[in-house]
Formats: sequence, C-alpha cells, structure tokens
Amino acid sequence: MPPPSTGGAWHVTWHGVRTVAALELRQRVRSTRWIVALVVWFVVVGGLTLLNSGAINALSGSAGASASRGPLLFSSVLMLVLGLGLLVTPTLSSTSINGDRNAGTLATLQVTLLSPAEIVLGKLLAAWAASLAFLVASLPFLLVGVLMGGTPVLSFVVAVLLTAVLLACVCAIGVGWSAVVARTAGSTLLTFLTIAATTLIAPLVFVLTLGTGMVSQTAEVRTWSNVPSDDMTSGAPECAWETRTTTQLHTERTWWLLAANPLVIVADGAGSGRDAGWYTSTFDPLSGIRLGVRELRAGPAAEENQCHNYDDWTLVTDSPVAERDPQKSPVWPWGLGVNLLLGAAGVVMAVRRLRVPQQTLARGTRVA
Repeated sequence: MPPPSTGGAWHVTWHGVRTVAALELRQRVRSTRWIVALVVWFVVVGGLTLLNSGAINALSGSAGASASRGPLLFSSVLMLVLGLGLLVTPTLSSTSINGDRNAGTLATLQVTLLSPAEIVLGKLLAAWAASLAFLVASLPFLLVGVLMGGTPVLSFVVAVLLTAVLLACVCAIGVGWSAVVARTAGSTLLTFLTIAATTLIAPLVFVLTLGTGMVSQTAEVRTWSNVPSDDMTSGAPECAWETRTTTQLHTERTWWLLAANPLVIVADGAGSGRDAGWYTSTFDPLSGIRLGVRELRAGPAAEENQCHNYDDWTLVTDSPVAERDPQKSPVWPWGLGVNLLLGAAGVVMAVRRLRVPQQTLARGTRVA
C-alpha cells in the first residue's frame, strides 16, 4: 500500500498514482473488448492508409505532382488518426469514476490511504496510456508517409507529441465529467460536447462571423497596381501607388475561435512553413493550414500588391509593398494552452468531488 497521505486531498505520491494506474490497466488488459478495439483500430487505419495511398498515386501521376505524395499521405493519415482518437479517447476516461461508483468499487479506494488526487491522476494516467496504445498502433502508417519523402522528420516528431498531449487533455476532461455526473451516459455525452465545442462549434461560429459580415469593414488601402496603358499584353508592367476603397475581413478579431481546434494545433505546430500553395509541385496540407491560420491571425494588410505581369497575369515580385511574415504569429501555443486549461479544470473538478467526507451528492448516487 502507498504511504499515508499527509497533505489532504491534493497530496500526491508517485507510488499512489502508479498503484491506481496499475489497477486500471490490469482491468483493461483482462477485458477482451479493449484488445478487440485495438486490433480493429489497427486494421481500419491500415486499410484507410492503403486506400489513401492508392488514391494519391492515381491522382498525382505527373512527375511534378509526385513530390507531394509523401506530405499528402502523411497529412491524411495524421488527420485520420487525430479524428478517430478524439472519438475513441472519451470512452476510455468518461466512465472511469462514476463507473466505479456504480459498481461499488470506488468507495474501496476512497477508504484507503490514497488521496483523491492520487486516485484521479492514476485513472487519468491509465486512460492516457490506453489512448497512447492506439496512437502507437498508428505510427507505422504515419512513417510510411515520412519515408515517401517530402515530410521533415521534425514535423513527424512534433505531430506525434502534440497529438499525445491533446489526447491527455481529452482524458482529463473525461475524468472530470465522470466525477461530476452520476450516470456514465451523461458524462460521456458531456465529454463529447466539450470536444465538439473546440473542434466543430467554435470553427462554425468563425465561419458565421465571416458570412454575416460581423468582421468586415470598409477601409482605404494603399495598393500597388498597374498603370493603364495602350498595350497591356506584353512587356514589363508599369505600376504606381493608388488608394482604393475596399471591404476587409478583420479576422485578427476572431482567429482565437480556431486556435483550440486540435487539427489547427497539430498543423500549425508540425507544418514546415514552406510554400504550400495548391498549385505548387510540393503541396503540403499541414503547411497550408499553418500559413492559413497565421494569415487569419495577422488580419488584413495595410498595403496590397495588385500589380500583374502582362504575360501570365501573375503578381510582380519586386513591388515596394511591405511583406509580412506570418511565421511570427504562431497559433498552436494559444490553442494548446486552452486545451490544457480544460484538462486541468477536469482534474480539479474530479479531485473536489472525491473528497471525503463529501457534503453534497447527486440524488441516487451510490456511496459503497
């Protein structure tokens, strides 16, 4: 047994946390459903990776497009793993406390020398370890995209680390709701709703602010544009400054609605930051999302380059317009901080609900 607790509800020892985690993991290993779920996960991710690889090879038959096969496969598999992880992970933690309470085994832990914090952190550690098993089972398929070339090894490492931290946050949220809500179905639903708030609802609100014109504003912008001439079909263009009245979208006011999205966090942190245009030969979806969200955070520019070459109507590259560097506006630290705060709130709620004696309990809550 762990040593006696002398610090109250928040007294934590590694021995106590490890004891609770070991008990939880032994129960999961004995359960055939968890093993079957892990095997099904491996088969599904492997099958979808194979289908994605075949589709990418069929669509990128040209020599130039073949350079983007690796980044495309890596990005698609990473998004798949992250999406499935957000669906599976809540089920691993959202019933960890109220499930034991309903089974009559939680009171047994509470009357031992284990503190409430050790019980909560032990269950959190066990749920996180179980979710990491699903992530580890996906690593071979992520490595396939890296080995195909075009994806930096650092992007792979950062993507895996950020995904692991996000899964820990989801587990903490689930543990928190499992301590607050008496019914397992209710805690699972609230966990999914919390995740949906960052992955679906907040981005939807961001899109609605754009569509309804809430962040649009008419302003005068200095523009480097073509000077009208008789022959605008060949030769070097002649450009000059002019002031244009245009409608700008001030996304620097609402970019934070996208920051907590797990896909944005992973893409912004793992993207290489290189040129990721749709028409380049080395299109990288992660880098495309990274540059996109950082441009949204920066907002509209005070000056615009609208001077086009006459031959192919592309923008001139030697304009005097001040260039902005979106790499200086990272989004992922803010989004990761929001998820960490949500996870910390879940842990705090769980510890407070496991204090003994508890003053108030929900009606019908089983104590022993």
